[in-house]
Amino acid sequence: MSSDTPVIIYGNQACAYCAAARMLFTRKGVRFEDIVVSRDATLFAEMEARSGRRSVPQIFVGDNHVGGFDELCLLDMSGELDKLLADHSVSETSS
Repeated sequence: MSSDTPVIIYGNQACAYCAAARMLFTRKGVRFEDIVVSRDATLFAEMEARSGRRSVPQIFVGDNHVGGFDELCLLDMSGELDKLLADHSVSETSS
């Protein structure tokens, strides 16, 4: 995990929900670390150990496990995602 990128998406390239999560964060101007677990058993095991789940995507903001895409959407619609992101100062800065 990169210390300056507290948003992590564990996913794979073929997952539509993973792509939707990436698009949501991109649209919000939020940097994220995209960890593709489909080709690496060690990264998959890391995701499973951190989240307790075997499905993708698994999304973290800082040490907070957001869950999958459904949970991410609920947080976004309630406004809680923006609060969580603000607490971690993850928006991209303009140069």
